Amino acid sequence: MADVSWSLPFFDPSPHLAVDRRYALIILNQPFSFPLLRRLWNACSWRCCADGGGNRLHDLLKDIQEGDGQRDQRSLYRPNLIKGDLDSLRDDVREYYASHGVPVVHDPDQYATDLMKCIRALEEKDTAEGTQSDLILIGGLSGRLDQTVHTLSLLHKLRKGRMRIFAVTDDNLAWVLDEVRSITLALKPPFPASTSASMPNTHSTIPPSQGTHHITVNHAVFGPTCGLLPVGVDSTVLTTTGLRWNLTDAESSFGGLVSTSNHLVPEQKTVTITTSKPIWWTMELRPEGLR
Repeated sequence: MADVSWSLPFFDPSPHLAVDRRYALIILNQPFSFPLLRRLWNACSWRCCADGGGNRLHDLLKDIQEGDGQRDQRSLYRPNLIKGDLDSLRDDVREYYASHGVPVVHDPDQYATDLMKCIRALEEKDTAEGTQSDLILIGGLSGRLDQTVHTLSLLHKLRKGRMRIFAVTDDNLAWVLDEVRSITLALKPPFPASTSASMPNTHSTIPPSQGTHHITVNHAVFGPTCGLLPVGVDSTVLTTTGLRWNLTDAESSFGGLVSTSNHLVPEQKTVTITTSKPIWWTMELRPEGLR
């Protein structure tokens, strides 16, 4: 695995679409603030509500406080799609968005969650358009514990796909950093093929230099706390730079060391992380960073 760079332009205060990559937004059925919605919405080219996420979007925008009065901003933030089994979407919300041309799709599949159904819709859109989107989830890391664990599990499973997936709340940004893999080399024998059956195994596994994740940090938006969480693995070995308490070849597991409440260092613009197995990386969001 080569080194991997992570920039986070969707948290740039500019109102324009992020230019380095294409981003999509899925809104889950959990609370979020208008400043967070506005920042992420403006960075994305496709937006979808997962079932009851439509209620959250509708109710938040209906009465936005501006200056001395309130303003209905629903017309400025209409999603491209609402999808799910629709057991949470209220009738009035469904009628409002449907009357304004938003597709509301009922998917009765009981072997997929509403989040999974929306990710499937994004993949189908990208395939049809010949595009590739990275994904931002609003929600997924708060509220019901079983839903939080589902988010952790699903993003862990999807980490090897082409799509980068980030989970965001008003408190945190988090995503999975993948592990380093070994390389199997097939060595060509210098002897005739007829004699190869008597020769020893000619394949060997040679571990490469460990790949490192390079994360560019905007300290006006993120901090001070951060964490490395060994979720979904027995243990991993971590080496870091750019943190208040760095790790060097440190084993991390739920039964041992877990690096929580670590701190970003304001003087360090980049955090580097090397991990032998998948690890959840999380950074605190500064409230003033969304203004």
